[in-house]
Amino acid sequence: MKKCETLQEARVEIDKVDEKIVELVALRNNYIKQIAHFKTTIEEVKSDERISNVISRVRAKAIDLDLPPNLINDMFLRMIDEMVESEIVEFKNAKIF
Repeated sequence: MKKCETLQEARVEIDKVDEKIVELVALRNNYIKQIAHFKTTIEEVKSDERISNVISRVRAKAIDLDLPPNLINDMFLRMIDEMVESEIVEFKNAKIF
């Protein structure tokens, strides 16, 4: 991590991190869309077991990084909910062709 000397410099670095976060979320979403093509039923799209495993894993990582696990939990649940919706759309579109 860069040691910033001014408020403006720190904000510039935060903006760079924010852009990377958005790019990583987009990358994750692209993989979610690919996954839709491997599933055979709508019920497979939202796997409560998979969601539970992801949440457990990211909470543990948050703790390792000294982040509030509830923050990461809530962020991921929101992201997963939205991505499940896009996966359902992708799944339905893939089955049409």
